Amino acid sequence: MTNFKLRRAQARDSRALSACIDAAYSIYASRVNDLPAVSEGISHAIENHRVWVAETGHDIVGGIILIPHDDFMLLENVAVHPASSGLGLGRALIEHAEAECLAFGLHELRLSTHTDIPENIQLYTHLGWRETGRTGNKVHMSKCL
Repeated sequence: MTNFKLRRAQARDSRALSACIDAAYSIYASRVNDLPAVSEGISHAIENHRVWVAETGHDIVGGIILIPHDDFMLLENVAVHPASSGLGLGRALIEHAEAECLAFGLHELRLSTHTDIPENIQLYTHLGWRETGRTGNKVHMSKCL
């Protein structure tokens, strides 16, 4: 894996994290017609949720958005810039999400992904997640820790 630093996002990271998320999801744009605006509300997320960025040098190359709930932690978004893809950064971010979940005294992580991105479903399944349901084009998954 490439060397990177993981740290809590700050308000000044909003633009760079948004650009990273947009780049990460741009590879899906041609096959996912109803892809939501995945970087919308980053400033709000940084201010109100647990947002972490991965950086190499001064470049943000990945990030996660976590939202604690009463009995689980929601992994709202995980993104890796395509230029850093395949280096294990995504796995490292998910492992960090697991550690954050446990640090909050929670033992379940949840997420939703898209049916038109089957490689994400396969990756999460490989990492121990299980499908808990589907709503329209969303696949809901959970991992007990």
